[in-house]
Amino acid sequence: MNDTFFNRIDSLDLGTPEKGKFLISEPFLPDPNFSRTVIFLTEHNNEGSVGFVLNRELDIPIEEAIDNFPRFDGPLYVGGPVDNTSLFYLHTLGDKIKGCHHIIDNLYWGGEFNDLKSLLISGKAGSKEVRFFTGYSGWDETQLDKEMRQRSWIVADATVEQVMSTEIDKLWQKVLSDLGTNFAMMAKFPVDPTLN
Repeated sequence: MNDTFFNRIDSLDLGTPEKGKFLISEPFLPDPNFSRTVIFLTEHNNEGSVGFVLNRELDIPIEEAIDNFPRFDGPLYVGGPVDNTSLFYLHTLGDKIKGCHHIIDNLYWGGEFNDLKSLLISGKAGSKEVRFFTGYSGWDETQLDKEMRQRSWIVADATVEQVMSTEIDKLWQKVLSDLGTNFAMMAKFPVDPTLN
């Protein structure tokens, strides 16, 4: 990579974090928790930010990770390094789950877990409607702004279809490439820049 290219990337507008947007990690972010991740922000305000990594799947079924969990036909994801012994979920079930928080369109976060369990047991909800995460990604009131100034993240619009998709292998490259030519070039960078 030549310096001219990196100077051009440094001049790009990386966007402003908002609830319901994606945070896409820059190609060489050194933190192993967030290397080449896409995070969906469910909260962003003066008190801080919360989101879930969409492209880190655990290799164990949710029934093995959580005691007395109803049969579920979808994977369990690592939402982030914070509170990673707790279960969190995004869903499209709306008011069928009391106390959930609306994020965008027909996408919601959390709510009464017993309501969700009943829907899973009855077969009225499954992996098309719910994504489960262990842990979450969190920032205090100034931390994410600081990381944005360090150009660690790129912000992009999110759709319900992208958030709920289980096709995660190429999610980071796809979301980055969809932002245009300069970002598409970044999506092709090798994990180790010395290999290029």
